[in-house]
Amino acid sequence: MTSCKRLCAGALCALLLVLVGTPAAAAVGEAPPLTILFTHDTHDHFYPDAAGKGGYSRLSALLDEQRAEAASAGRAVVTVDGGDFSMGSLFQTIYASSAPELRALGAMGYDVTTLGNHEFDYRQRGLAEMLRTARACGDPLPALVQANYTTPLDAEAGQDLIQAMADYPVTDYVVLERQGLRIAVFGLLGLDAHDCAPMSGMAYQPIEAAARRVVAEIEAREQADYIICLSHSGTEDGKGEDYALAKAVDGIDVIISGHTHSTTLEPIQVNDTLIVSCGEYTQNLGVLTVSQTDGIVALADYRLLPIDRSSPSDPELEALTEAFQAEVDGSYLAAYGLAYDQVLCQASSDFTTPETGELIGDAYTAAIRRLEGPDAPPVDFAVAPAGVIRDVLRQGGVTTANAFDILSLGSGADGTPGYPLVSVYLTGSDLKNAFEVDASISGLMPAAALYGAGMTWTWNPHRMFLDRVTGCAQLLPDGGTAEIQPDRLYRVVADLYSGQMLGAVESQSMGLLSVTPRDEAGAPVTDLEDCIVKDDGGGEVKAWYALASYLEEQETVSPGGSRKVMAASWSPLALLASPGPSTLAVLGALLLLLVLAVLLTVLIRRRKRQKRR
Repeated sequence: MTSCKRLCAGALCALLLVLVGTPAAAAVGEAPPLTILFTHDTHDHFYPDAAGKGGYSRLSALLDEQRAEAASAGRAVVTVDGGDFSMGSLFQTIYASSAPELRALGAMGYDVTTLGNHEFDYRQRGLAEMLRTARACGDPLPALVQANYTTPLDAEAGQDLIQAMADYPVTDYVVLERQGLRIAVFGLLGLDAHDCAPMSGMAYQPIEAAARRVVAEIEAREQADYIICLSHSGTEDGKGEDYALAKAVDGIDVIISGHTHSTTLEPIQVNDTLIVSCGEYTQNLGVLTVSQTDGIVALADYRLLPIDRSSPSDPELEALTEAFQAEVDGSYLAAYGLAYDQVLCQASSDFTTPETGELIGDAYTAAIRRLEGPDAPPVDFAVAPAGVIRDVLRQGGVTTANAFDILSLGSGADGTPGYPLVSVYLTGSDLKNAFEVDASISGLMPAAALYGAGMTWTWNPHRMFLDRVTGCAQLLPDGGTAEIQPDRLYRVVADLYSGQMLGAVESQSMGLLSVTPRDEAGAPVTDLEDCIVKDDGGGEVKAWYALASYLEEQETVSPGGSRKVMAASWSPLALLASPGPSTLAVLGALLLLLVLAVLLTVLIRRRKRQKRR
């Protein structure tokens, strides 16, 4: 939205105040209520999704509507975003060169945003370029706040980012003034978000320590009426990092909780702090109104406003989006011989995430075969964890944009958009450990669920944790299966990010499981970027393009049968057959307790006999 439009909107709000009169809530000497309009995890969703939800032009129109409503009621208004505004659609491909995300937030009138883990997907260099581009464009921009994630581990190599952050500027906090109120807003990035940014190269400061430092500074210097934290840390099932933050740190009035894509139907109150989330992908606009009496902050109203086909659109945001799309077509997709709205094939029905993941596995396998020829070492397992599958195929025409949305994350060693494929080797034992992660850990961490092509495994959810896989086999080209050999090396293809997260298996399994990527000779791989798959011209083979190319070869795609099978059983034989370390440990503990119980019983009986004598 242009500066002219913002001035017109401000004039309209002022006129409404004159016509309506100043409400009693805003009487002289009494602070007006504060309305916080908020989003988080918008992930480049300029357009509505296939279900007709979201989209920046609709969000922009709704923001204008809510600002006018708040102004007519005499409420102060701020508009904030909780980070991860990038990485989720083809618009991210011009992240560094055109900064469409920050420019769109500025056009929609956002006051402040923060950095999420995905703002580091293009590494320090990409973030630095984006900040410089945004600053140089001359468009309205939101303030950027970040208090615990601004220090590169390598100060010399990170000097470019340090300078770009200083020039934008990125600060610990900002203070907004609205109708006599002073509203301090600061930003944080949580531990899990840090773990999800393996290529950021940034030093992490715990959010509780950073929050205490910033809140103390605000209280000492700013005379703020409200303190708002934009925390890209998250809440899950009413708990999580932001819950712990609110419990540990006093003085924060509101936490806008991003990262976990959570939706809080009602604010979570922890001590004197309200925690709110509105969900991902611009599907909702969060509207929180708070009031203050004698320094005590109270909830006045809370709403989640859906953004769907019934929502009006902002023509100026539509025009801005179309201009950015033209840049995507010309500067990125043209090199692949594709266009944003080009239909690649037809999907016979809607796909689930597992079905989409297995299609991705087929696409990776086909990409390697196409590149290397039939005589090259075959791909034994092509895998796509749920965490990198950002969308699914839906019935009807599948476009280039759809294919990119599914595998939209990251960049490669070349700095260009999209994670590349990597080819590594795993032992059969490591493969089974990977399947065990899927069977045991994905229930606690859904992003760890594995889908793909070339392997099948069976699991029993009633068995002991980390000992749930009851069988696994390699799927052969002729339709048969072959038993997995523990010491044999199997070729595995995945995207770079998924390969880098293999190292997290050991920590997530409390040291009981490990998965070690190796080269074709069996030596451990120290740098996965050395394993990036490249085409004949030396360019990285991007995961999204492998999928798009595979879809383009098909006339129609349909969901297939699952390659992993849940075989739930409470049978003692099924629960105890071929016990692994965790089951043996529990059985050993039970046996020890039984022995101790027997010894204790014998001892008690002996003492009783002695007393009778």
